[in-house]
Amino acid sequence: MITSTPVTELRSAVRFPLHLPVSVRSADAEHTGETADISAAGALLALNAELTPGSTIEFTLKMPAEVMGEAGKVQVRCVGRVVRTIEDHGRRCTAAIIDEYHFEKL
Repeated sequence: MITSTPVTELRSAVRFPLHLPVSVRSADAEHTGETADISAAGALLALNAELTPGSTIEFTLKMPAEVMGEAGKVQVRCVGRVVRTIEDHGRRCTAAIIDEYHFEKL
């Protein structure tokens, strides 16, 4: 009899289940949605669009002051790459690696 051992998914960074509005720009369109979760290395974005794995995207989100330890909201502009698209609880989601990010106080 063959038994299988559950596979544990290894992550390079802790993910936080933050649901923040996000705007995403791909090579051919702009999309809006929200983050499903986010880490220092990447984000899962709930969008009504299917983006191509391997494509470069830019996305912007506003982090709450209490998360950032600031007096006001902080806008984060990210450049990343689409890793995959998945269905998550009935939503179409895009997983992206963050290659660059810049903080801007609002």
